[in-house]
Amino acid sequence: MKIFVAGATGAIGRPLITQLLAQGHDVVGLTRSSEKARTLVEQGAEAAVADVFDADAIHSVIKRTQPDVVIEQLTSLPKTYTPESMRAAATQNNRIRLEGGANVLAAAQAVGVRRYLVQSIGFWAAPGAGLADEATPLALDASPMIADGTRTIAEIEHRLLTTPNLEGIVLRYGFFYGPGTWNAPDGDMAHQVRQQQFPMIGKGESVWSWIHVEDAAIATVAAVTQGNPGIYVITDDHPLPVRVWLPAYAQWLNALPPPRVSVEQALSLAGEDAVYYGTQLRGASNARAKWELGFQPRSLGWIDDIAIDSSEIDIERAKQWLS
Repeated sequence: MKIFVAGATGAIGRPLITQLLAQGHDVVGLTRSSEKARTLVEQGAEAAVADVFDADAIHSVIKRTQPDVVIEQLTSLPKTYTPESMRAAATQNNRIRLEGGANVLAAAQAVGVRRYLVQSIGFWAAPGAGLADEATPLALDASPMIADGTRTIAEIEHRLLTTPNLEGIVLRYGFFYGPGTWNAPDGDMAHQVRQQQFPMIGKGESVWSWIHVEDAAIATVAAVTQGNPGIYVITDDHPLPVRVWLPAYAQWLNALPPPRVSVEQALSLAGEDAVYYGTQLRGASNARAKWELGFQPRSLGWIDDIAIDSSEIDIERAKQWLS
């Protein structure tokens, strides 16, 4: 099967190309950089060089390559994970997803692509009891930047799932970790934790759902052939509150325990978005992906690799409570 990947050189794009090739697919990776095009060719994929904001160019490369399936992984995220850098990147990230993604989708529909997969977000569900699933609405009333992002995601999802004559699949990924991500040992979040710059806010009650980028790629490849049209949550099996995963992450990095700040302090120092991430996120259930895609994600690496010695943190009890 011929697969066209838009966003082929990002954190998930690289392992996705590897997984698609390993499954015997003929892969075309979109990039606007000649240097990154060489990287794609070295991986064994065909490179298509075009700017996603140039609708005619995108239509031309998709028409020329005639893919059976398009996978859209378009993002424009900064190398550093700070409130300032995320706010600065938000406008361009939303634009590339809305405008650039619209160009890719329109071209795919025009040339008769059968199936279209798009990246979405699995940790922006509306607050509530229990784990969120595919039917849970997005947090449209969250803090300003997050609400802006959820509106973008909601539009992308609706746009795809209402496009006629196309099998649309939305993949709501959890927080990425693994090679090439902010949370890798050499990533920016790891640097901040080592420098005591990533505090626990309040009681650390916000629940995060994680996914290794290689597992995200595996699930995406499964959705190419096995998935039914609709939404899938792609996360690991055990969403964990910040009070569990953050100290464990620090210990895994051989760093000091993270500092604690009050909600009021965090609002003053980092703003509403950081407080939302630290106190309001809701975990997500991957039950549909496991059932329909045969998805078997690994456990969060830094939880399994170390033993936490703290009367406040009971990993197994947390897993049972959230399962």
